[in-house]
Amino acid sequence: MTVELMAQSSFYFYSLPTCIFSLCVLVGTATGQLSANFYASSCPNFSSIISSAVNSAVSNEARMGASLLRLHFHDCFVNAILIVEARTTNDWRGSCNKDGSYNFHGCDASVLLDDTANFTGEKTAIPNNNSLRGFDVIDTIKSQLESSCPGVVSCADIVAKAALDSVVALGGPSWNLVFGRRDSTTASLSAANSNIPAPTLNLSGLITSFSNQGFTSNEMVALSGSHTIGQARCTIFRARLYNENNINSSFATSLRANCPSSGGDNNLSPLDVASPTSFDNAYFNNLLNQNGLLHSDQQLFNGGSTDAQVRTYNSNSATFLTDFANGMLKMSNLNPLTGSSGEVRTNCRRTN
Repeated sequence: MTVELMAQSSFYFYSLPTCIFSLCVLVGTATGQLSANFYASSCPNFSSIISSAVNSAVSNEARMGASLLRLHFHDCFVNAILIVEARTTNDWRGSCNKDGSYNFHGCDASVLLDDTANFTGEKTAIPNNNSLRGFDVIDTIKSQLESSCPGVVSCADIVAKAALDSVVALGGPSWNLVFGRRDSTTASLSAANSNIPAPTLNLSGLITSFSNQGFTSNEMVALSGSHTIGQARCTIFRARLYNENNINSSFATSLRANCPSSGGDNNLSPLDVASPTSFDNAYFNNLLNQNGLLHSDQQLFNGGSTDAQVRTYNSNSATFLTDFANGMLKMSNLNPLTGSSGEVRTNCRRTN
């Protein structure tokens, strides 16, 4: 696994002292210090504050629900550990651990950090640049929480709760989210480029990408059902419209007017043409009819090992919604910072 990952990307960090290192993916979940009642005494209104702000944002723009869900996904999937084999004594936003390692955790709000003159975050990573949205909503929530209970609720917990509330606001399921995540003091542009699955991946690449984070292929299909909401830019799916054969011809024709072979890169189309603002199982019916918008979408139903799971979710909405909720709960617990690790930022865009 390590060799394969190193071959696929050059994993480096800004402000990193001269070190020789190798990379391995850190999989699994951690819930030992997370609790449903974490803020019961320190910020009892935190849940209603977040829910109210999310409901308002989604009411104003349904697409924002998908954007906040995607923000959580892109935060949690940047999940790795750097093993430093030769170290210097220089401090780089927190020294290397005594065992020669430095952790980059999953759901830690690293995706929210802005670039500065001395720091490069994850916002300009290929999967995020000119694509991730919802930062202003998170800022609004954080400001309200700082007024109500300053220095208490982490940005990582805000992102996780906002994703849950977004799905519920659009008619989707809930899950038993736990809290107590801490915020990172660093980020990794390269890990964001390496770990977040690209829309150009074939089925084997999708399975590997999710497996690296501890998910089964069935869980990958369930989480892909998040594409029942949201939109994508023409530049992301243009090649599918004009170069691929496993696409419904009428569907492709209907999209080409808004996504020409050149130009119009930022023109948007819904990921689920049937019910773009409802969280349901229509996405899987789209796949059965070769109406998947992204290359990676249609790969889930293209004569491969996940075809049966797509059929199951298409015929049984309750099974999909349950599996999706379970998958989201698992993802929300990917290696969070807890206890005294990290910090609770007062501004989600920068470290304290």
